[in-house]
Amino acid sequence: MNSLVDALDTIVSDLLSTLDAHAAARRLLAGDLDTDEYAAFLGQTFLYVRQTRPLLRRAGERLTRAGKAPDLARLFLQKAEEEQGHDLWVLEDLAAIGRALRPTAPPRPCPAVAAYIAWNQFQVDAGSPLAFLGTAYVLEALSQARAGTTAAHLVARRRIPGIERGVRFLRGHADADEGHTSVLRGLFARIESEGDRRAVKLSAAVTAALYVGMFSGDASTITAAATPCE
Repeated sequence: MNSLVDALDTIVSDLLSTLDAHAAARRLLAGDLDTDEYAAFLGQTFLYVRQTRPLLRRAGERLTRAGKAPDLARLFLQKAEEEQGHDLWVLEDLAAIGRALRPTAPPRPCPAVAAYIAWNQFQVDAGSPLAFLGTAYVLEALSQARAGTTAAHLVARRRIPGIERGVRFLRGHADADEGHTSVLRGLFARIESEGDRRAVKLSAAVTAALYVGMFSGDASTITAAATPCE
């Protein structure tokens, strides 16, 4: 178990270093965005966050049907309920900055977001449903490390009208995910199959690569994560 945790922590550490050195990602982390850029970032965020509940639910249901890891299956289903409404936080943030988004007319996912959704759907439906633990660990560790400071920087910079009320998603995940990463660390000890452990590690690595992939193009702008690909 320790080797798995160590491998995942290395993936997270490398991701943080890469984002800190990436010009476009650094602008987000520093809060140096205008309204259009932040609204587009939130639009892309909404696309993958709204997949979390159904992915968790399907993973839990598949484990239950297979009679595999019943305690983890129950946890997946419980977590699916806990994630309810997180996508609505994104919509509330968009409304707060004057860029309301209708869930029925979201932006088209950019390549990295589309790949993230497809990868996790494949694992949950046809690969190892436990692989989603790797995805969750990377995203929650990233939120724990950067979401709170990013929200504070956005508010401090005040480049976006209404931003004081437009960082609920970031602040909510910064507050919640500190405990979540500790819980996930404990869960890794329950994964008995070496194949499932490899799947968790691979999914974490894929998630990290795709998150970096959300930031591409001209360094002066946030593109993939911040600009709807229309």
